[in-house]
Order: sequence, then structure tokens, then C-alpha cells
Amino acid sequence: MRAATRELLAESADGTVDIAEVSARSGVHIATIYRRWRTADGLIIDAVVDELGSRSPLPATGDLRADLHSWITNLLTDLTRPGHLAFFRALLRAGGGEQDGRGFAEPRIQQIQATLDAAGATVLTWLDIFELVLAPAYVRALLTMPMDPSTEAVRLVDNVLAVRTARERAAAE
Repeated sequence: MRAATRELLAESADGTVDIAEVSARSGVHIATIYRRWRTADGLIIDAVVDELGSRSPLPATGDLRADLHSWITNLLTDLTRPGHLAFFRALLRAGGGEQDGRGFAEPRIQQIQATLDAAGATVLTWLDIFELVLAPAYVRALLTMPMDPSTEAVRLVDNVLAVRTARERAAAE
């Protein structure tokens, strides 16, 4: 079902899919899909988060600068590709309804936290990465002003590390 959803997203002009189309393409009964995901947006979010985990994993080597730079470069590159914003749009639509967007994003949240934990960045959380990296990257992409991976990845990493340093200094005082 996830593969069928991703295929239909790639073909969609507006970043939406219909559960009946997913059912037809995947061969899975429509009732089964509705029981699991309830909405097309929930299915989109789950399919894209699943793909992100394998296509763009977050490294957790313990070198926060290198790990973030690698991941953010991939993220910013992805945001310049057609269809990638479907995930963000679906998350926005799901957030306004009954669907639990955070539940679908939980695997990615855990990956972000694992990267921070491996680097001993105890003063940072996944929410900091959301606010310092993901929010500006997605907003700029939505406004058709995507960030340039070759220059902006370094700036975003520097911002995260500056916040870490400031918090560590404040905690030491």
C-alpha cells in the first residue's frame, strides 16, 4: 500500500491521493486501508515517513556537525524535487482533523533524538531540530524559495550548534 501511495503521489499534480486508487493499485481491499489509516492524508504521511527512513536516514555517529550536515543536505535537496512537499501538505491537513500526525512522524522523531543522543547533545531535543531545521526548510520550500543545499545546510547546522553551545554555557553558570 505504501508503494502504491508513493507511486500515486508521484503522478498527482496536487499532492493528493484517493484511497480507492490506492486500493486498486495495491490490490488491498479498501476497507482494510480505511481501518488502518482512516484518511488519505494519514496514508500519505505513513508512506512518506516510511520512505524517508530508508531513503534519507539520520546518521548517529556521535559527530553532530557531520551527521546534521549530511542529513540536512539530503533534506534540502529532496525539497527541491517535485512531489516531496505532498508529505508536508498532508501533515498540515491531518493536523486539522482527527488524524494523529505526530503518531505517524514518531519513527522520524526517534531517529532525530538518536542522533542527538549519540552526540551527547543533552541540551537539545527533536523539537529543537524541528524548529531550527525542519520548519524553515519546509516553509521556504512551500513559498517556492527552497534553500540551497550547498550553502544553507552549513548555516542550519551552525544554528543548531550555536543553540547547543549557548545552552551548555548557561547550564554551566
